[in-house]
Amino acid sequence: MKNFTQKIYQNRFFLLFILLFAYVQSIYIRVIVRKQINAYAFTPDAALASLIGSGVLFLILLFFIKKWNKSETFSFQVLLKIFGASLFVYLLATNTLGLLIAVLFDNIERNFNQQTFILSLFSNFLDGLIYGGFFLAYYYFLINKKQQKKIAMYNKAMTESKINQLKTQLNPHFLFNNLNVLDQLIEEDKEKASDFLNEFAEIYRYVLQSTDKELVRIEDEIDFAQQYFKLIQHKYNNAYRLQIEYKSIKGFIIPMTLQLLVENAVKHNLGTEENPVCIQIKIDENIAVSNNANLKRNSKTVSGRALKNLKEQYSLLSEKPIQIHQMENYFSVEVPIIHNQNV
Repeated sequence: MKNFTQKIYQNRFFLLFILLFAYVQSIYIRVIVRKQINAYAFTPDAALASLIGSGVLFLILLFFIKKWNKSETFSFQVLLKIFGASLFVYLLATNTLGLLIAVLFDNIERNFNQQTFILSLFSNFLDGLIYGGFFLAYYYFLINKKQQKKIAMYNKAMTESKINQLKTQLNPHFLFNNLNVLDQLIEEDKEKASDFLNEFAEIYRYVLQSTDKELVRIEDEIDFAQQYFKLIQHKYNNAYRLQIEYKSIKGFIIPMTLQLLVENAVKHNLGTEENPVCIQIKIDENIAVSNNANLKRNSKTVSGRALKNLKEQYSLLSEKPIQIHQMENYFSVEVPIIHNQNV
């Protein structure tokens, strides 16, 4: 009984629609068809009777749906079979009930003469078509909504899984590159190597903390990029310079985005103190990371694996893709700002 009450409550708006439709239908028949304009024409008794009758039809439809359509998909042939069988059983049930009532009150001749029987049968048939059609449309709407929810959950799970895979690729990439720098500094300047190691340990905490996050605040990424750039200066001094400009830093970004783009500029361009590589991060409607190009001889002109990885993450989390602008003396990457943290 409790489960039945819950079902009624869950579908209360649909049942209310059926009741209102039946009420309008009863007024139309009484006023327009029968030309009866009085208080009785507006009473809800016929509407309530139609609601009860349609409820019986709905139960019959559910019975045949569960019997012949066990999956959440359906074919047109199965739908016709369910609808046809339900209409037949509904008409048989309503007429059998009417016959029993007529026998009980000794009204067989009045209620079951040929003309009355055909008119009643036709009326019940039309009601069955109308209310049965409403029910099937509503039922398969709910099924489709449930399927769409499952698909959305599946896609979200697949997206999260893909992002986690991409992050596990970036994390070792970050570690490997900086350990190479540390190895070179140990040979060149042990004191610098010690300072580098201490600062690297600090910022690697951020890397570990952000691994489990899809998005981080832009201001956190700016702090991280600045800390990372200090590591670069341990090795290259002022051969590479970083400038950050912003009007607003509201919004979110994929973790390690700015660090990766700064690292990309250093990796592919040769900077000297006389001819430095100037890296600029400008935040406005989007985030633009640019630098003057002075490509190293062994540098690839196309974007590397890490940048492709980053582009793929943004394609999963943002409708706007990363845009890359590459010219002879200039390289720029535009990254969209994500304003909804729950994408």
